[in-house]
Order: sequence, then C-alpha cells, then structure tokens
Amino acid sequence: MATNGSSHDHWPALPWAEWEATASTLHMWTQIVGKTRLALSPLQAHWWNVPLYVTARGLSTAAMPVPDGVLEIEFDFADHELLFRMSSGARLSLPLRPQSVADFYREYQECLSQLGVSVQINPVPVEINDPIPFADDTVHATYDPEYVRRFWRILMHTTAIFQRFSSAFLGKVSPVHFFWGSFDLAVTRFSGRRAPEREGADAVTREAYSHEVISAGFWPGNGGFGQAAFYCYAAPSPDGLKHMKIRPDAAQWDSTLGEFILKYDDLRREPAPDEALMEFLQSTYDAAADAAQWDRAALER
Repeated sequence: MATNGSSHDHWPALPWAEWEATASTLHMWTQIVGKTRLALSPLQAHWWNVPLYVTARGLSTAAMPVPDGVLEIEFDFADHELLFRMSSGARLSLPLRPQSVADFYREYQECLSQLGVSVQINPVPVEINDPIPFADDTVHATYDPEYVRRFWRILMHTTAIFQRFSSAFLGKVSPVHFFWGSFDLAVTRFSGRRAPEREGADAVTREAYSHEVISAGFWPGNGGFGQAAFYCYAAPSPDGLKHMKIRPDAAQWDSTLGEFILKYDDLRREPAPDEALMEFLQSTYDAAADAAQWDRAALER
C-alpha cells in the first residue's frame, strides 16, 4: 500500500461490506435529487441533463431553471446537509443523518413546497433490482458520515484526474458526470461516428449510445460487483479488445462485464496511485481507440 500520507487521504479505504448499507441509502437519496434535475432541465444529448456534479462540498445538481429563477440542490458531505439554494436568496437545508428513504423523501418534498417549486418525478428508483417506491422505502435507512466523507474525497480526487485525462482529447468529450441511476462517476469520449442501433435498446439506452464511445469511470462497489473499482469500456465493443495490453499490471479484462477493470484496493497498493490511474485511463483508451480504428490524429492533441 502507498506510504505517502496524501495518497492515503486521497484514496481512503472503502470496503463495500462496511459501507454498503450507507451507499444503498445514499444511492436512493441521490436518485430523488437527480430525478428533480431530470424533470426541471431540458434534454441534452446523451442525457447530459441528468447527472450530478462533484463540488468542493459534495454533489450538486448545478443550476436548474424554475419559474421564479434558478434552483440548485447540493449534497454537502462536509457538514452533512442537503442544501436548497434559490436565485432569490431563499435557502433551506436538511440534515443528512440516519433516516429512511421514505422520511427523506417526505422532508425533501416539504422543502420544495416551502420554496414554491412544483415538480413531478417518477417516484420509483431506476437501474436497481427490486426497486421500492421512495415513499414506501423504510429498508434503506443508514448514513455513516465517515464513509460518506471517504466516498466524497475519492470522487473529488478522481474528478481531478479524469479532467486532466480529458485535456488531451480534442474531440467531443463529456464533463465528468456522477450518474445517480448507476451510482458511478464517468467521463466519455466520442469518435464522432454514429453507432449501430443497439439490439433491444430502450429510449434511454438508444440516446446514451447513439454514437461510438469510450467511457471510463469509478463505481464504489454497487451493481453486484461487490467492491470499488475503476472501469473502461467501448460501445460498440470492437473485436479483439479483450486481448489488448493495458496498464498497470493489476488491471484486467472482466469477461462478465465486458470491460477493463482496475480494482480500487489494487490502486491503493500502487506506489504512485495517481500515476497508476492515469496509466489505466490512457492505456485502456489507447487499446479501445486502436481496436475501433478511431481517427486518433484528428481527435487528440
């Protein structure tokens, strides 16, 4: 494991078994807030109006248009509050504490009502197995501030590295998004070419993958993988991708997921974790771009 103190601070331990209950609760809370952004924001290509964004305090919707101005909602993971800020100067907050999704949802709706914001959202979670409507969910009710703080610090440091990685790409590239549906942080590059229609795609998937992409990201252990990990995949996935050489040595192809994976705990063991993550991002992009025959001379600095 890295011995540098700052590396430990940037990459704190995040064992899924110890923070799964908190992560699952927080996942539902971010879906409630994220669905509000979806409802209030106009559609952008590839659903870029959907995600949350990492801030110096936590995760934010960024500015959302409402009839009387602009609303921003932010998870403040430093002081453990959910903040509602209006361009009018109105401000409300909810403490982030152990409580059920049902109670959070009720208090959340009360705050919007106090601010005069009327918004209709789909009241059922997405992209999970056996979803429980928010108003009925008394199962998820855990909030451990220490593990939330660790998660937030990882998101902040990962965002900075993802942004640095993106700076070398001249083609179309997404911001660094936090997708509340899948509960992961991601950045996506585009070749500029249309992608073939995905078999069985619904409206969401069809819009998300309308063009060829290479996407890298971080998820904190959810989705059945059972541990935090960085990933990279190409869509559509080119022939021979799984045989391409990538770095660092701990990274590997996961045949079940169809993605390259670098487990978070393996990254923490690297002598220079930041550089190892950049190696993973660059080498997996190189592999996917070459296998898919992207016009790299036109797309890169």
